[in-house]
Amino acid sequence: MADYGITGVKYTSIGKHIEWAKVGKLTGSSFGMRENWLRTKVISELENGKIFITVLKQGDRLKKGLEISIVTVNGKKYIRTDNENKASDNLKDVPEFP
Repeated sequence: MADYGITGVKYTSIGKHIEWAKVGKLTGSSFGMRENWLRTKVISELENGKIFITVLKQGDRLKKGLEISIVTVNGKKYIRTDNENKASDNLKDVPEFP
């Protein structure tokens, strides 16, 4: 079972790397208040064994999505849902927030 869900992201000005993620704690079927976390904090928590998933809005409900993992390319860590060996972050359909 996942520990946290990500509902939104904010990319750097270059657009390939997530700078911030909107993260909420998952407890059973409930989803806690969302906080903005730096990407480095998400990576640190993943490395400490926490499980993250995407959470997408469908109408007035939230739907659990894909599991997020770390992919290392040329010594740099990225967060991805597809495990592709690409030098960019990719959380599929998670929307960007301003």
